[in-house]
Amino acid sequence: MEYENMLDRLYMVLPDRTASKERFEMPVLEASVQGKKTIVRNFSQALKAVGRDEKQFYKYVTKETATAATMDEGKLVLNGKFFSDNINRLWQNYLNEYVLCHECKKPDTQIIERNDVKVLKCTACGAMSAIRKL
Repeated sequence: MEYENMLDRLYMVLPDRTASKERFEMPVLEASVQGKKTIVRNFSQALKAVGRDEKQFYKYVTKETATAATMDEGKLVLNGKFFSDNINRLWQNYLNEYVLCHECKKPDTQIIERNDVKVLKCTACGAMSAIRKL
């Protein structure tokens, strides 16, 4: 009985963030339209947070939007008007395909090549899933 009381006291003093079951929060891209261009301000930061190469997401976005883009000082500049919700929908699709494990949905993955096929390997559950080539 005393153990349960001590455990209850411990949970009461834990900060809310620690009590949360989610240990990793996916970043949200900050995009704004300026004239005929769209600027994603936290492009580099977001990709560092998920452990992916900037060039890979750059290729993904240009292919999905069918537009030209440039990378400039940690920002992504797209030719054309793409509002924040559109950019974040693309970002979520990218995360689901190339970052999150297809089995356990954890971000603990890496992209490896196996028999000339790109594979998403999860370091949490060990699952391997073939991914689309960019």
